[in-house]
This record gives sequence, C-alpha cells and structure tokens, in this order.
Amino acid sequence: MILETQRLFLREMTLSDLDALLLVLGDAESMRYYPKPFDREMVEKWIDRHRRNYAQHGLGLWAMVLKATGEVIGDCGLVWQEVEGHQELEIGYHVRRDQQMQGYATEAAFACQEYAFNVLDSVGVARRRHRVISLIRPENIPSRRVAEKNGLKIVQETLWRDIPHYIYAVQRSESKLLTTSNFSEA
Repeated sequence: MILETQRLFLREMTLSDLDALLLVLGDAESMRYYPKPFDREMVEKWIDRHRRNYAQHGLGLWAMVLKATGEVIGDCGLVWQEVEGHQELEIGYHVRRDQQMQGYATEAAFACQEYAFNVLDSVGVARRRHRVISLIRPENIPSRRVAEKNGLKIVQETLWRDIPHYIYAVQRSESKLLTTSNFSEA
C-alpha cells in the first residue's frame, strides 16, 4: 500500500489487476477523452509501464482500491510527463464508470497532492517540488472539476500529444493541504 484515504487504498498495480482495470480503461464512455479505449493488450502494457515507473522513479499510477470491498475501481497517482520540454509531476486518475460521481477521484488525487508535497519532497524524489499539474482536455468537465476541487487552476493551454489540453497546476504555497494529514503513508 502506498496511500490510504478515508475510503480508499492506493497500491502498486499488478498483472492480477488487469481485468479490473480493463473495465475502466476499456470502457468507451470513460475513455472518450483518449484517442480510443484500451484493449486487453493495451491495459497489460499500461500496467507494465507503471511498474517500470515504480522501479525507476518510485511513483506512478497506483491501483485505486475500495477499502470496504477490496475491489479495484480505477487508478490514481503521480507520473513524470514531458510538457513543452520540461518534466512536470502530474496527478492522473481514472475511475470505473459505475463508481464515478462519488468523490473517489477527488479523494485519491488530493492524497496524491499531499504525497507529492510532503513525502516525495522529504525523500528528494520530486524534482519540481514547487507544483504539481494535471493535463486535462478542455471538454473533460468531470476531470476539470476534480482538479478544481483540489485547488488546481488553469495556468495555460497547450498541445500535448497533438491534442489541446489545459495545464492545471497548484503551487505548494497555494495548496489546500491540511495541517493534519488526510492520508497515511504505508
């Protein structure tokens, strides 16, 4: 386990999560802001990519697990992204469609923000400690709401992977972090 919130655990993904993540990443409606939904092979590569990120960077997207049931309902975490020639630490998230609109993405993303500013900084992992970002397509209103609820604001529009995206960001000094932590580090 990497993080714990009130209702969730975030832990490293494994290949045993493939079927659960296929329900999220393979869903055409949930993935409408991606070039296409993932097939089984793409989800396997997705898991492999993040497992390499764990080994190389000590972070990545993590499996989002409901505490109440132990069920994997998506992913959320921190990934290094190249944006306009700079490395940025991005908070990313995907939630299975039947679990959306219940605040899980907001809860998990906020824990990741705290983790970036409090834990990664203390162990020297974060290279751009002063801010975290989320890359969000302008038409992706639900994802924009998650970012805004966690204090991120649009700082610019960019073409990322040849698709228009807003760069949402929050500076450490502007963060809504609480003095008492919302999560516990495993």
